[in-house]
Amino acid sequence: MNTEFAAGKAPLVLVVDDNSVLRVLARTALEMLGFEVVEAAAGDEALRAFARRRPALVLLDVQMPGMDGFAVCEALRAEHDALDLPIVMLTGREDTAAMERAYEAGATDFVAKPVPWRVLGQRVRHLLRESAALAELRRSRSQLERAQRLAHMASFEIDLATRSVTASATLRALAGFAPEEAITLDALLGRVHEQDLPAAFAGLQRAQDGAVEVPSQLRVRAGARGERIFQMAAGLLFDSDGAPTSLELTVQDITESQAVYQHASFLAYHDPLTGLGNRALFRGQLDAAIARATREGTRVGVLYLDLDHFKRVNDTLGHSAGDRLLLIVAERLRRCIRSSDGVARVVETDEGLISRLGGDEFTVLFPGITDAYDLAEVARRLQRVLGEPVELDGRQVLIRASIGIAVWPLDGADSEQLLRNADAAMYGAKERGRNDFQFYSQSLNEAALRRLELEGRLRFAAERGELELHFQPRVAGASGAITGFEALLRWRDPERGMVMPGDFIAVAEETGLIVPIGDWVLRRACETVRRWDDAALPAATLSVNVSARQLRGEGFVANVRAYTRELGIDPRRLEVEITESTLVGATESMIGALAALRELGVRIAIDDFGTGYSCLGYLRTLPVDTLKVDRVFVAQIAERESERALTAAIVAMGQALGLRVVAEGVETTGQAYLLSSWGCDELQGYLISRPLPLDGIEAYWRKRIAVD
Repeated sequence: MNTEFAAGKAPLVLVVDDNSVLRVLARTALEMLGFEVVEAAAGDEALRAFARRRPALVLLDVQMPGMDGFAVCEALRAEHDALDLPIVMLTGREDTAAMERAYEAGATDFVAKPVPWRVLGQRVRHLLRESAALAELRRSRSQLERAQRLAHMASFEIDLATRSVTASATLRALAGFAPEEAITLDALLGRVHEQDLPAAFAGLQRAQDGAVEVPSQLRVRAGARGERIFQMAAGLLFDSDGAPTSLELTVQDITESQAVYQHASFLAYHDPLTGLGNRALFRGQLDAAIARATREGTRVGVLYLDLDHFKRVNDTLGHSAGDRLLLIVAERLRRCIRSSDGVARVVETDEGLISRLGGDEFTVLFPGITDAYDLAEVARRLQRVLGEPVELDGRQVLIRASIGIAVWPLDGADSEQLLRNADAAMYGAKERGRNDFQFYSQSLNEAALRRLELEGRLRFAAERGELELHFQPRVAGASGAITGFEALLRWRDPERGMVMPGDFIAVAEETGLIVPIGDWVLRRACETVRRWDDAALPAATLSVNVSARQLRGEGFVANVRAYTRELGIDPRRLEVEITESTLVGATESMIGALAALRELGVRIAIDDFGTGYSCLGYLRTLPVDTLKVDRVFVAQIAERESERALTAAIVAMGQALGLRVVAEGVETTGQAYLLSSWGCDELQGYLISRPLPLDGIEAYWRKRIAVD
């Protein structure tokens, strides 16, 4: 309240009484004590005097004509800045009802007539001091609340005995409480995010146990304000005897500041244009990857990528077009790495593994790798994806990139050396003509180049007519009659000559070429069965090897159905061979494919059985017809008792499971005799015949038919 007393002048007292004698007595007593006095003889006159002079205190008679003292008191209290005004009511009544009525009207104090003027003066002085202190307290609270509002802060206390909450005015708005909602401890905790409730309870408990300050960060649902982040600090309050009475808590809404901090942190470790990690983040991730690889005994790979002739884009189309091109490159890097198989899949979840170091230079980090040659496939894939044309300002632009590859610990003992050597390898790729990649290590370069050359030639082998099938017969163990054949893939490369499957099947698997090559094998096998039927040869089974990739795809079963129908052959003439490891690692889609093949009549065989993945449960539950005992078990059965016992047990197990047992790698008559004596259903190996091309196997077959 803006009073003359507050300005340092004599305090002004308004005396309101219809009795002029009492007004004179009051004036005399108060002026002798240093007060300034203004008089009013009626209620309406008192209100006008108050509005004009704004006194520091009012002495108010209860009984007056017109407005009585109660009405005047209520009218004064209705004034916004008269909340702290001391109002002393004077009356000749000493009944309790009058006193209660005075206090209900807003009186500060009550004095009965006759008035002890000397004592009244001292009481007025005391009331003015209390009023000034109360006004200052209100101003302090108002300033505090204003400061809290500006700082998005609020405070409250929790009574330890009753759990009741006493809250500042700013808490309601800060926590999103509606005006009619009660602020209770349960209501406050109910606004805390479920995942942060344990931290809130722990903070309150530590504060109650006597911790000086317990800060914690909580997510809070603040009504219409949505989810906010509050910083909370709690401390214990004590009474005069040192006993804890309540918890004092201060909360601050730090949502905006947290967002600013997170944005600043993001900018500190990320490229502002592409959103990829920057050099600082990349170096930190590389150091961490090397430390982890040291513990786990793995390797770390780095691809250092630089766009070829990027400066031309900036010079011809402008820097804005150059920035758009960099954004496209960043997105293609993300897409390519995330969709890659094998080693590149780690990038899906690890932030910072793809980074832009500056300009048109990018890096990709591969932690925990075991085969460094996989990086060559990733580099080749990156170049293929980046090489797709881009349209900028109505012009088609081709992106080309030179990539350097370095592998820890082969190419550097620490992150700085590894990155430097990857950079050097990238410049080596540029010197070789750009749009290329190069390992820092020459030995890795040579091996990778051989591998890529092999892949490139294999990719077009079928189209060039370089693939062919050879056939190895299987005979009945009891009679020696031919029961079927296994189709074996061969690659007759014009430069290398005959390439055996062990030299190219792994590359076909890794690159995905096994799918089109496998489809070629399937088609050729079906055509071969049709040829044998047309030649009136006996109805023998023809088996083909199928990879897990083929079974995972949607087209394999459909192709079997389509080729057998088109060529008019019985699907029961076909047998699909899958390795034991493929069976153990079979997915639901692969098991479904095997079941669908069985429904068509195609037989299922487990190849290389017993090489380390055996699981009887799979043989009992999955659709399997034939068990092929691996050659490693057959090789020593004539010489070693332990090998005989093991192989005989495998044959017996297959028979017990109702499977047809075929022994591979049979090369001697002794082996054949033992296997036949154990009841092995079929034999396959060099003792019967080496794999032969189609014309050769047909000639061999006809000769056997003629002899039989």
